Amino acid sequence: METWSFDTLLLVFGGGIVGAAFGGLWSVIICAGLVVLGSAIVFAGGPDYLLMQVALGPVFGPHVGGFAAGLAAAAYAAGIRNNHPGGSAKDILSPLIGTSWDVMVIGGIFSLAGHALLQLVVLIPILNKADGVAVAVIVSSMVSRLLFFREAPWGSRESIKKIGYFNTDNYAISWAPWQAAPSRHTVVGLGMGLIAGALALGLKAALAPLAATGAVSPAAAFVIPYIMGWVLAILSLIPLNLATGTVQQVPVAHAMAIFGSLTALHTGSIVLAGIAGILGALIQELLARMFYNHGSTHIDPPAFAILVGTMVLNLIF
Repeated sequence: METWSFDTLLLVFGGGIVGAAFGGLWSVIICAGLVVLGSAIVFAGGPDYLLMQVALGPVFGPHVGGFAAGLAAAAYAAGIRNNHPGGSAKDILSPLIGTSWDVMVIGGIFSLAGHALLQLVVLIPILNKADGVAVAVIVSSMVSRLLFFREAPWGSRESIKKIGYFNTDNYAISWAPWQAAPSRHTVVGLGMGLIAGALALGLKAALAPLAATGAVSPAAAFVIPYIMGWVLAILSLIPLNLATGTVQQVPVAHAMAIFGSLTALHTGSIVLAGIAGILGALIQELLARMFYNHGSTHIDPPAFAILVGTMVLNLIF
C-alpha cells in the first residue's frame, strides 16, 4: 500500500470515521482482534496485509481509526459540540455514532493526522527509537486537548493547585483507580511482563525459521512476538465496555506487556521481562498522574508508557 496514494488516504479517513463511531476503546479492541486474524493468516502461510496494513497500519492501526480517532472525536464532542453521550471527553467507552456527523468527520481528520505523524516520527533521530504508533497517539491526543479544551498536556492548573500534581485525592481522580495503588499494579506488572516475555520468545522461535526461508516477512516475524502480549491485554479490556461495578475493574496492562515482550526479545530473559513489566506499571501510573488525572480529555497512560519504554529499551539494547 503506497503511503500517500489517494486510495490509502481514503482508507485512513474512512477508518477514522468508523473508529470515532465505535469510540476509542471499542476501536482498539477491534484492532486487537484484527491483529489476531492477521497473525493467524501469516502462520497459515498467507500475506501479512491484514496484520501490517490494516490492524497495525494506515487502515485501522491505533494511531489512526483503531484508537486515536476515537479519542479526538470524544474531545471534540465534549468540548465543542457538547453532545458526547457520556458528557466527558475522558469517556472513551461510549460509541459516538449517536452524536453528530461532524464528530465522526473529526475522527477521520485526526486519523489522517495520525498517519502523517507516523511518517514524520520515523525520520526524527532518537524519537524514531520509540514505538511510532504510540508517539502518534500521544501527540494526537495532546493536540486535541489543546484545540478543543484549550488545556495544556498536564491538565487543569486549578486541579493541580488544589490536589497536587502527583496526588490523587485518595484515588478519586485516578485513571483506573482500582489498580492505582503501587502494591496492586506492580504485582500485575510482574505477571504480565512474564507472560508477554514468554509469548514473545515462543513466537519468535516459531517464526524465525519461517522468516529465514522467506515464508514469513521479516516485519511480521518481529511484530507478532512483539505485539501478542499487548493483544492479550487489550482483549481483556472487553469487560470495561460490557460490565459494570467491580466486574468492570479488570487490569489495564498492555503497556506492561509491551515492556515485557520487547525486553525478552532484546535479552532472551523472561526474568528481565518480568522486571520490565514492573517498570512498565510504575511508569504508566506516573504518567497517568502527570498527564491524565488533572486533564479534561483522555491522554492514554499506557500509550505514553509504551512511547517512553520502547525508546529507552531500544536505545539501551
